[in-house]
Amino acid sequence: MKIIKQNWFFTLAVLSLSLAFSLSANAQGRFAAQVLDDSEAEKIVPTSYYFAGQSAPTQMRNAFAARLGKNRHVLAGLVDTSGYSTEISGKYEGFFITDSTITIGNRTLATGAYGFGFSKNGALNIFDISGRQILSIVGQTDADMKRPRPLQMVAVPRGVRLYKGRNFVLISAR
Repeated sequence: MKIIKQNWFFTLAVLSLSLAFSLSANAQGRFAAQVLDDSEAEKIVPTSYYFAGQSAPTQMRNAFAARLGKNRHVLAGLVDTSGYSTEISGKYEGFFITDSTITIGNRTLATGAYGFGFSKNGALNIFDISGRQILSIVGQTDADMKRPRPLQMVAVPRGVRLYKGRNFVLISAR
């Protein structure tokens, strides 16, 4: 009788855990990453951005927003840095805004507004708004990309890819 009770508890525990994992996976599937269309992105992408004591207009054709879950967004866009000093414009290309903690590659980035730039080796460099680098993530190259753009976001099963030309980093919800 004792063995039957133990097997019953074990079976119940396994079924409960299976149900919990199933519900969790189903809930995550409902909130698959989605790149917003231009009309939706226009509503939330800033038209200019402050960085290191200067402000620059957003290049709206190179600005994107993605939904990583219910009420969770990531925005990235290039800005016109022609008025910036050479020191700043050489490393800073645009803004990166997240309203929740995310993962970029294998690194964690907290909620906030940041500047970014891609280095020649394809690494994404993230800066706080004072211009101090806070992280660098080595990107990957997508040799199959037919028409690379200066900047774009593409939804993939595990999140979104932020591309600069053929180089990209994976951004996912945390």
